[in-house]
Amino acid sequence: MALFKPKFITFDCYGTLIRFDMAGAAQRCFSDRVDPDAMHAFTTDFSSYRLDEVLGAWKPYYDVVSNALQRTCKKWGVRWDKADSDFIYTDCASWGPHPDVPAGLAKVAKEFPLVLLTNSMKDLIPHHEPRLGAPIYMAITAEETGAYKPQMKGFEYMLDKLGCGPEEILHVSSSFRYDLMTAHDLGIKNKVWVNRGHEPANPYYQYTEINDIGGLPGVVGL
Repeated sequence: MALFKPKFITFDCYGTLIRFDMAGAAQRCFSDRVDPDAMHAFTTDFSSYRLDEVLGAWKPYYDVVSNALQRTCKKWGVRWDKADSDFIYTDCASWGPHPDVPAGLAKVAKEFPLVLLTNSMKDLIPHHEPRLGAPIYMAITAEETGAYKPQMKGFEYMLDKLGCGPEEILHVSSSFRYDLMTAHDLGIKNKVWVNRGHEPANPYYQYTEINDIGGLPGVVGL
């Protein structure tokens, strides 16, 4: 795989490049209502409900967050208010990149166009793209595609917009559930898993593993 020279390197953004801190935002918001010993389980349920929300018809990401939060609070018997959803969604705009991202991206950006395929909104991604430290050739949001990952529609839309086939890209993500499983099913053979500890390894999906974006240049022979 080190010899593969993709036409584009495509990325998941949140979690892979941007430090996705939805759990931290929920913890800060609900510290007065959820016992510290139960907080991890609470935020895990919040994550599970967000995944369930994105599997349906497209809706604004605020609604994804808010619906998932309300369902979590209902399960836990915790009071929810619209201000809680507002707080967490607003917090999203403050997130920055993982420390390894700017230097690693800047190196590969000298040789390859970088593309984001992200479960984001047109009003949210402008807060994060400039923080990545490298020029982004194209940023494609779920709002633009009309579907959230792990649905296939966003990947298909991206390939059509880039005018290339699945064999011509290298897709990079820290998530199997949101990205790499779908990429595998669509015939994207060249995949990189950034092991940020979100999920266990799953070699069935045939990827190259790196610990952080600093390892990406070596994957493409730089």
